[in-house]
Amino acid sequence: MHLSDLRGRSVAVWGTGREGMAAATAVAAHGPASLCAVNDRATFLSLPWEGPLAEAAPLVTGEEGLARLLAADVVVRSPGVPNTHPWMAELRRRGVTVTQGTALWMADHARRTVGVTGSKGKSTTSSLISHLLTAVDRPNVFGGNIGVPLLDLPEAELYVLELSSYQCTDLTDSPRVAVVTALFPEHLDAHGGEREYYRDKLNLVAHGPQTVVVNGADPRLAAELGDRPAVRAGLPDTTHVAPGPDGAPWFHLRDRPLFPRTALPLVGRHNEGNLCVALAVLEALGVDVVARRHDLAAAVARFQGLAHRLAEIADPSGLTFVDDTLATSPYAAMHAIDAYEERPLTVIVGGTDRGLDYTPLREHLAERELTVIGIPDSGPRIVEALAGLPKVRTETVDDLVDAVRLSRELTPAGGVVLLSPAAPSYGRFRNFEHRSEAFRAAVAETGAG
Repeated sequence: MHLSDLRGRSVAVWGTGREGMAAATAVAAHGPASLCAVNDRATFLSLPWEGPLAEAAPLVTGEEGLARLLAADVVVRSPGVPNTHPWMAELRRRGVTVTQGTALWMADHARRTVGVTGSKGKSTTSSLISHLLTAVDRPNVFGGNIGVPLLDLPEAELYVLELSSYQCTDLTDSPRVAVVTALFPEHLDAHGGEREYYRDKLNLVAHGPQTVVVNGADPRLAAELGDRPAVRAGLPDTTHVAPGPDGAPWFHLRDRPLFPRTALPLVGRHNEGNLCVALAVLEALGVDVVARRHDLAAAVARFQGLAHRLAEIADPSGLTFVDDTLATSPYAAMHAIDAYEERPLTVIVGGTDRGLDYTPLREHLAERELTVIGIPDSGPRIVEALAGLPKVRTETVDDLVDAVRLSRELTPAGGVVLLSPAAPSYGRFRNFEHRSEAFRAAVAETGAG
């Protein structure tokens, strides 16, 4: 469905955050027969609905909102409206067409778009793709799940988008290059279960992309893709890491060495995989990766890691404190722990308890020697899941400051203190940025004097 298809139809925009505002503005410009905005509950994402926007799309709240949604020909929902919302079930039962601003935008721009999703790595990988394309004279606009609704993006010859599972759900067009970085259970409460989450995530590749690029080292992703044609980055027949001319690890394109692993300033094997995916995308877009390898190496060396993802904090004690507050699942925490496998390690875990299964984390740490400190709310349950592991010391404390203070006592000289919570931040903190600020403040406070 294109925006132009909404002309002369009754449309309801569901959600009044940035996505809803962008959708209402775009739909209004295409001459719908009627247009309203529905907000069933105010959240911190809601924005003031006033002025010309309110005139074009009058706001309806509360239970009256359901009646307006059911009466519409088309409902444009914001990504924050979950599939499990009870009103969604009623809309489906009545046969009302439901779409999103992301899907409306993609219908008109898919052939000019690289779309990146994944349970882990999508932010870093999409940023790398945009950064490297710019370095080889391929200008692009970077957007998506980074706070900029697609319907607000300027016109461009090429787009690189980070897309959440919520944004992928209603797509009926795949981008020219569809990229999936990893797959593990996440956001199950919003999608309805593990199978539903995988279905919604992989909807990105379900509508005729020219090329699919995936992380070939992810076994769950491989199983879910089956025999679907895809470039499987990280394997020898495409971009991968292997010994180079000097015997040290290098990035390669098939049998051609590109540049040393040391060019990439990001730690962890998962970030090696992210760069392999990014390089495979460039080749899919026609970039001569071998010929431009020196330009690419220089651009890789300039790439700055994203905030809140394995961001190291200097400390006079000689300990390395690491902010990985965006690791909100056990699988993400496992990647972070692996990034520091050669150093003494203390990991701080815990946050909003979504009832996740921490058995995979237990299995991953079965042979590791490290300390795990649990903080509310889910920290004690994570610590309990690790009970009995012979090389894992576990502790629980009442808050993040106490966790940082204890970590200073327990972590050997030259070691790492890693905040990789394996749980979201809501409840005790406003959002992940607030948790990150609190961690940095705790490092400063406990190190004073």
